[in-house]
Amino acid sequence: MADPLKYFRIEAREILEQLERGLLELERGLGSAENVPRLLRLAHTLKGAARVVRQSEIANLSHQLEDLLVPLREGPREASAQESQRLLELLDAIAKQIAGLAAAPDEPTSAGVAPTPLAAASPTPSEDVARAGSPASPEIDTLMDGVIELGFQLGGARRCLPSIERSRSLAEQLGQRLDPRRHQDSGLDGLTALRSLATELESSLAKLDRELSNNLEQATRELGQVRDGVDRLRLVSASSMFGSLERAARDAAVSLGKQAQFEARGGDVRLEAEVLTAVQRALVQAVRNAVAHGIEAAPERQASGKPPAGRLTLEVARRGRHICFVCRDDGRGVNLSQVRREAERQGRLGPGTGEPTQHELLSLLLRGGISTSAAVTEVSGRGVGLDLIREALAGVGGSVALETHPGRGTTLELQVPASLAALDALVVEAMGQLYALPLTSVVQATLLNPAELSRTSEASSMHFEGQLVRFMPLARLLRGLEPERRERSAWPCVLVRGERGLLAVGVDRLLGGESIVSRALPEALQADPTIAGLTLDADGSPRLLLDPDGLLATAELVPLPAPRGEAARHVVLVIDDSLTTRMLEQSILESAGYEVDLATSGEQGLEKARARRYDLLLVDVEMPGMDGFTFVERVRADPSLASTPTVLVTSRASSDDLARGRAAGANAHIAKGEFDQLEFLATIGRLVK
Repeated sequence: MADPLKYFRIEAREILEQLERGLLELERGLGSAENVPRLLRLAHTLKGAARVVRQSEIANLSHQLEDLLVPLREGPREASAQESQRLLELLDAIAKQIAGLAAAPDEPTSAGVAPTPLAAASPTPSEDVARAGSPASPEIDTLMDGVIELGFQLGGARRCLPSIERSRSLAEQLGQRLDPRRHQDSGLDGLTALRSLATELESSLAKLDRELSNNLEQATRELGQVRDGVDRLRLVSASSMFGSLERAARDAAVSLGKQAQFEARGGDVRLEAEVLTAVQRALVQAVRNAVAHGIEAAPERQASGKPPAGRLTLEVARRGRHICFVCRDDGRGVNLSQVRREAERQGRLGPGTGEPTQHELLSLLLRGGISTSAAVTEVSGRGVGLDLIREALAGVGGSVALETHPGRGTTLELQVPASLAALDALVVEAMGQLYALPLTSVVQATLLNPAELSRTSEASSMHFEGQLVRFMPLARLLRGLEPERRERSAWPCVLVRGERGLLAVGVDRLLGGESIVSRALPEALQADPTIAGLTLDADGSPRLLLDPDGLLATAELVPLPAPRGEAARHVVLVIDDSLTTRMLEQSILESAGYEVDLATSGEQGLEKARARRYDLLLVDVEMPGMDGFTFVERVRADPSLASTPTVLVTSRASSDDLARGRAAGANAHIAKGEFDQLEFLATIGRLVK
């Protein structure tokens, strides 16, 4: 039988350690202004978790702890000796209660055990398993990097297969040329021997071709499955937290004598366990806030023409590079008058500031420290609820927004970066490259007859369910390129939906659906808004995940002139120790028609540059061993390479770094923090002409 208190004990011990450190610092007069709000949040979290697992004594003691801390926040001031003693006595009493809870035999007790925050709010065995099966450790990250790199190298080996086939063909031709019937008057014995060798070479290469092809195909498939499996170890379905949120809403409603119904959608969205844990912590507090401050008691709701039970909904969805969690209630809305009075009492709205707008008042509320409750209860009245939400999201780079409609309800929207997320996607081909579109945004995939398009001077459109939907080829949306000019009997077309509406996207081929894992783009690269992330194919090569909202926004802009040139004949060597950066630059360059070679270090890049002629060298500055500046100096000192254009791509863009790059002989310097795909391609196009 599962131990329902296992995760509560782990979390409670961590909170107690933090409370003890904070109280001792408070006693010493250290950082009371910042310390007291943090201690209040910890006590509030412990109280809520204890209530969920029905440990009323621990919850009551935590409530008393809050009562003693609130006056210290109002000051702020140093705690007196008597106050410090009482606070520590309460902490000891809580510790004694927690120590008295029976522990499971296999429960870790060392101080180094990483807790699972708010796991106490999810006491069911299935949710325990979900957390236990979703580790997020440095070891898994290292394994994942190695698997990806191995996949990339296997892809390189597969690209050798055409050369093997060519060698076999040459051996066959050699055998034909050495046929004795062609050399009646020459030394037949020598020719026979040569022909025998050529036959043996042909047979050997054919066998190698078969074996290498079979082995590589199987290894690539197996590697792709391992990579996807490792990825999914790090991901958890959003639905795994729905049970704890429903329980939190129910318990809060019961304690306040209210009725509340909880509904959730989007549970199939999968994201990293660490991120989901932080979001869960924030959403539990959001649900409690909604019940305490928004949902009215049944008589008040019925008097307003509402059903007696309040309604709470949670929607989870991917939007571009973020995962959004939208929590709505149909309650009375935020009491903006109370927010203003409390802000004025605390001196946050000074005299002569004028009438604050709703946005300004909600911004003040989001900063924490303001409560709209008339009295302190078990779930409200401290003004720390939104503090907890903001703090939980800050650790994972998330953000929070609040919107309210008096008498109709409040909407709280949490956003977190989709650094790693699993989703179903539709794979399409355009310009010889494969792209993925989130399947949730695909309304329809079809073949569109050109005669079905309505053309104007500015755009082409198609009719769909009584409305006119703009049509644009994917090539033009991504690169401003005109698609290949040829007669088409039909356009493979994907109808996508975003926040701005619908868009019909023309592609070269529709390749079907896949379950993929999307990775975030490197933070230093400010990628095109049409790109939501990266995914990997079976070879480990990059495939761009497209953002429907970005495509719709781009479609509203005037298309760029169609560039024409000889880019397809130019060869670029990309030198960077970062796998993600290499993949992104390779994808951009190959989509623009360049041939791309890769190197993972300055030393390897220099060796490749001396072995083959390149039209341009693209090199990172900060690499182990030979850095980019030294690489450029070596290139300029080599007579065979001195004239090859060289571009530095780096996050180091100070005036000193720019000057050093020019002194070394670099032709251009592209800053990752200001990365723009069109400027990137324009710079390269200018240098290779």
